[in-house]
Amino acid sequence: MPDPVRAAAVRAVLLVALTTTLAMAAVLLTLAGSWLAFPVLVATVAGTVATTWGVLDVWVTRQVWRQRHGVVSVPSSTAREMRRMRRPRYP
Repeated sequence: MPDPVRAAAVRAVLLVALTTTLAMAAVLLTLAGSWLAFPVLVATVAGTVATTWGVLDVWVTRQVWRQRHGVVSVPSSTAREMRRMRRPRYP
């Protein structure tokens, strides 16, 4: 996995973990009847929006990386040929 895609994936996993933790805290605080349940619920909704943004960031970063660098699966791939044409080698 390329570095930009890996970084986006790590951000997405951290956001998912945070949102899941907030959701569990909201449920437990609601069951306990605490006044903190509503602020944590609002934070959970914001976390859900941020998590959706993070997952879309992984998808977009992956597509952009593929478009810029090509997908090289076999030695005769056109992506590899285009890369050779872009960088001329000087002896």
